[in-house]
Formats: sequence, C-alpha cells, structure tokens
Amino acid sequence: MDKVIGIDLGTFNSCVAVVENGTPVVVANRGGYKVTPSMVAVTEGGKRLVGHIAKRQAVTNAENTVYAAKRLIGRKFNSPQVESTAKNAPYTILPGPNGDCRIKLRDKLYSIPEVSAMILQEMKMIAEDYLGHEVQKAVVTVPAYFNDGQRQATKDAGQISGLDVIRIINEPTAAALAYGFGKNIDRTVAVYDLGGGTFDISILEISSNGVFKVISTAGDTFLGGEDFDQRIIEWLVEGFLEEHGIDLRRDRMALQRLKDAAEKAKCELSSVVETEVNLPFIISSARNEALHLERLLTRSQLEELTRDLADRTIEICEMTLREAGLERDEIEDVILVGGMTRMPAIQRVVSEFFEREPCKGVHPDEVVGLGASIQGAALVAEDGEMDMVLLDVTPHTLGIMVVGGYFEELIPQNTTVPTARSKPFTTVRDNQTAVKILVLQGESRRAEENELLGEFVLTGLRRAPAGEVEVDVTFEINADGIVSVHARDIETGKEQSITVTATSGLTKDEVAAMMDHAQEYAVARRSDEASEKAKQEAETLIAEIEGLFPEVQAVVAGSDFGRDAIEKARAVVARARELMERGDSAALTEQIDALNRTRRMFKGVVGKSA
Repeated sequence: MDKVIGIDLGTFNSCVAVVENGTPVVVANRGGYKVTPSMVAVTEGGKRLVGHIAKRQAVTNAENTVYAAKRLIGRKFNSPQVESTAKNAPYTILPGPNGDCRIKLRDKLYSIPEVSAMILQEMKMIAEDYLGHEVQKAVVTVPAYFNDGQRQATKDAGQISGLDVIRIINEPTAAALAYGFGKNIDRTVAVYDLGGGTFDISILEISSNGVFKVISTAGDTFLGGEDFDQRIIEWLVEGFLEEHGIDLRRDRMALQRLKDAAEKAKCELSSVVETEVNLPFIISSARNEALHLERLLTRSQLEELTRDLADRTIEICEMTLREAGLERDEIEDVILVGGMTRMPAIQRVVSEFFEREPCKGVHPDEVVGLGASIQGAALVAEDGEMDMVLLDVTPHTLGIMVVGGYFEELIPQNTTVPTARSKPFTTVRDNQTAVKILVLQGESRRAEENELLGEFVLTGLRRAPAGEVEVDVTFEINADGIVSVHARDIETGKEQSITVTATSGLTKDEVAAMMDHAQEYAVARRSDEASEKAKQEAETLIAEIEGLFPEVQAVVAGSDFGRDAIEKARAVVARARELMERGDSAALTEQIDALNRTRRMFKGVVGKSA
C-alpha cells in the first residue's frame, strides 16, 4: 500500500505526519524539530534555503527571505491583503503576468505557489528520510475559509513540488479527525484554529461509528499571529520615531530584526508578565551615531494592543454557532489549534464565549498534520481497515450573476460536499443565441462584490422571444472543494461546461517548467546529501586509520611486507583526501571500501600484537 503523508502547510510553520501501524506520528526534521518554519530564502550565490536555515539568516538577507507566503496564495496583486503585506514585508512583491502577485528574490520572480512548493518539497524530503523510500501521495491542509482560487493555487503548489495531492482537507476538520480518531465517542465539538496567518472556526459532530460531520464553518484568511506581531512592531516603531525621529520601517534589516523581536516577545508573554525588547545598534542616526532600541512590553499592554483581533475571532464564532443552529451549551468540547492559542488572552476569550475550559489534549502545532495523515491513510486503506467517513462543507456560497448585476445562489454556504445543485434560467432578450455564465463565490447580493471564479459562454441557442429558452445550470463541488459548472439548453441538449481553473495566475506551461526545476533541485539536493555523507564517513575512517598508524608501524616496521602495507595504506588515505578536495563523491564512495579494508587490516594487526 502506498504511504500517503499528511502535510500541514502553515503560515508560520509546517509539519508532516504519517500513519505507522495504525498510529499517526509527526516526523521530525534533521534538526530534530517536529515543525519547520515556512520560510524560503535565496543566498547571494543563488542557493535555495528552506526552514530553520532560512530563518537563521533572515536578518542579514531580509529582502531575499520570504515568510507568510500562505497569506498571498491565490490572491490578486491589487487585493487589499496583498497591498497590506507589501507595505510591511522586507521582501518585494510585484504584479504577475495574470493579475497574480510574484515575489522578487535576487534577480528572479517567483510565483506564490512556487514558493509554497519549496516548503512542500522540504516536507516531502523529511518524510522520505524517515520512511527510507520515495513518497508521491499527500493530503494537504488549507484554512477552512479558503476560497476556490486559494485551494486551486495550493493544488498547483503540490503539483510543482512533485506530490500527487490526493485530497485537500480543511485545517479544523483535520484537527477534529486527530482529536476523535480511535476514541469511539459521540461529541459535538468546536475547533477554534488561530494560526500564524489565518483564523477558522468549525462546528463538527463526531460519531462513535467513525463519521465526522462538519455542520458549519467560517473564518478570516487574513487574521492570525502575523497581525499580532505587526501590532508589536508598530508599537516599537512609533516609540522609536517619537524618541529619535527615525522610522525603522524604511530599513529592511531593521524591519526584519523588529519582526523577529516582536514574535519572540509575543511568545515570551504567554509565560511571563513582562519582557524586554532589546535591539542594540538597530540603526545609525544622521550624525552616524549607533542607536539602540530598548523597551519593556507587558502582557497587559500586548492584550490592549491586540484586543480587537481577539474580539474579531469571537464575532466569527458567534456567526458560526448561529449558522449551525446551536446554543453554546450544546458544544461539548472546544479544541484549540494553532500556535496563537497559547496566548492567555486568547484562551480567556474562548473560555468566556463557550462557557467552558478548552481541551488540553491536542498539540496545537501538530494536530492538523496528524489529522491530514489519518485522512491520507483512510483514502488508500482496504475496506474495513479504517472505518471513517468525513463529511465537510463548502465555506462560501456559490452561484452566478443574473440580470441587474445580482448574485443568484445555487449552493448555499455550509452545504455538505461533494454535492451538485441545478437551477433553470431563461433568456432575457428576444432572439438571444448565447448566454454568458459568470461563476461567483461569496456572500453579497451584489455580484460585483463577490469573487469571480470563472466564466464561459453557451452558444447556439435557438432564436425565440425573451423568456422562452430555458438553460439549466448545474454546479458540482468535489471532495477537495473544487468547483465545476455545466450549462445546458433544455430543449436542444446543447451544453457547455467549465472546471474552475486556478486563479493562481499560472499557466500549464509555467507549472510544467516549475515542476522540472523542482525535480532538478531535488536531484541536486540528494546528490549533495550523498556527497556530504560520503565525505563525513571518509573523514571518520581517515581519522581512525591515522590514529592506528603509530601502533601498526611499531608492530610491522621490521619486515618488508609491513613497510609495503604501510605505504599502501598511506596511498589509500592520500587518494581519499584528493577525492574529497575535488568533490568527486562517486569515486569517494568507491574509495571508502578501500579505507574500510585498510582499517580492518590495521585493527587486525594491532589486535594480534595485543
């Protein structure tokens, strides 16, 4: 059976999990960490860095280090969210060829799915190192409130990374899967998921027969830890501006140092009541004096700075409960997901709203990845191996534009997916031979205020007075939440359809080229790793052989055979050193056999003399 990995592609951090012998486990990276920063950088020499190594050099290479790319995925360049990110990020965001946004790293522009693919590829490699074989299939999580364009762009990222993303699953749903897996419980639960960049709330029914049914979901795809950090940054910047008359946001390196300090202070204030932000030599004054930033931030100040953000999450919770038709006391468990839920103020507002203490039984950073791996294992399991059914919902209303510029709903928000709905529409003009279908997603009655997912034209309608020709429009949503639409002339049977294609701004040719580039990187990376491994092994053997030389010489120095063996051993070591200097890993791997034989011979000689 193919192993299917589960990947939580997060804004701040990402993690990968797999089900082993019926138990889901989060896989640690080479540094021993179970989560990897969702950061990508390109060095001056053009080398790609991902994860902790990218984070460590972010201050000195700020404009070529990307974080929080997930907040940009599937968004148009002219959207307010992209404008807000561009204003505060040390890296440069530019318009792409199809209205999307691109990030400039060194002298190259990268699409957002391409950057996300680099993180997914890193997760793939971490899993492969752990499992000892190649991985091709994955379940990838997205915020529940992601729209169709954002989901499509995430699928693009998976494809570029070399993964077959067999299912996109909502993050709070994944958390509920991990929470309820194997527990044989009947519970109505709320999953409150506040991560680095997004917020979701989902209400689910978990049944003892293995059915996980989402009742309602809502969220904000631009509300998370990044916004809490930004409030601290603004507080620091304003204080420094007042004191020294210098705006630190104009210096990219200073901005990155502020970002790191804000994140650190926020985390510390979850366990202490005050912390000092101390950034020496943050910038130079006009008179070339080195200026330092020192400020004391208290937990109560942080809570005051971010109170409206916490309140915004509770407003969304209220809306979701109403949509679910439930009272607060009907929620039996509240599950906290995402790193931001460690903040005491967040725990407090959640407890007050739901009138109960949240569950402490899940790891906020790992639970989503674990749930994704459970779903992955269930999708490829033989009948009866994993009795689990997942019933998710569409987070947004879907429909088309009708006469007058209004939005006509076909599939309401919080409809269980997969699903299909049809509605008949009539022509609005005499002798109308074609209709243009504009596919929209959103909650506004005005079509222009919703997101355009795609459009197509049904032609060849018979000429007739207005209102006489009927066109049947059908919407279908698959289990990934991807939409397809069909329009059919009821009388003639003539039809036209569209599968809503990615609004990531990438063409098929671009995706194919990015896939090739990612594959080349993977091959080069594996080659580098093999080379480094061979070098380390050779260095260890050489050190051991050289350490044995004096003892071996003392034993065999008196014979011609012994002197000859010593010379051969020196030649083997010299050859290995030469290959290491040349970087010839293939030849060095072969030379390791000769080093091993030499070591065994030396140990044998020393052993006999003893």
